[in-house]
Amino acid sequence: MTMTYKARSFPLSNLTGISDKTLEMHFGLYEGYVKETNQLTERLAEMAKSGEAAKNPAYAEMTRHLGYEYGGMVLHEYYFDNLAPKGKGRPSADLTKALEDSHGGFDAWKSDFVATGGMRGVGWAVLFRDPLSGRMTNQWITLHEQGVPAGYQPILVMDAWEHAFLLDYKPSERSKYIEAFFANINWEEVGGRAKRAYRNGG
Repeated sequence: MTMTYKARSFPLSNLTGISDKTLEMHFGLYEGYVKETNQLTERLAEMAKSGEAAKNPAYAEMTRHLGYEYGGMVLHEYYFDNLAPKGKGRPSADLTKALEDSHGGFDAWKSDFVATGGMRGVGWAVLFRDPLSGRMTNQWITLHEQGVPAGYQPILVMDAWEHAFLLDYKPSERSKYIEAFFANINWEEVGGRAKRAYRNGG
């Protein structure tokens, strides 16, 4: 029996600088990733059970594509969860200390995150915690699955695909979208992720 993922709903509206129309479109896109993840998971399980996997070259391509669809599903859930209208809370003391240790301070970390999110191409800017060193690090994920550091724990996730802001800003105005993103960060959620990461990772 294969697991079926269910699309979640997110109580987001009236965000600063990110329109409800953009959110509506974005939720629909997310639901598509959930649907595709379920369909691929089911089809791959059927092929494996029937012994078709080793014989059918489509199995390999579908397996690779599952990483893209699943990554799109999960990253969007992290993204929507770390947003709240006009933001929520402030960076926790533990998170602030971690950013000071890794980047020299909150402002230096933010500048690096903004630079990461402003890079050319489509993908995601993600603040991760390295479970081995405990260091906070900003990373760029191309598409949904390329560049994900093995074992790293997502703390803050920003969608940097054009669909995240194209209805509100010109393609050349990603910096305005990033500014809006920071105005809507749910720091309580982000701080909770950091706390759980340190508790589970030492």
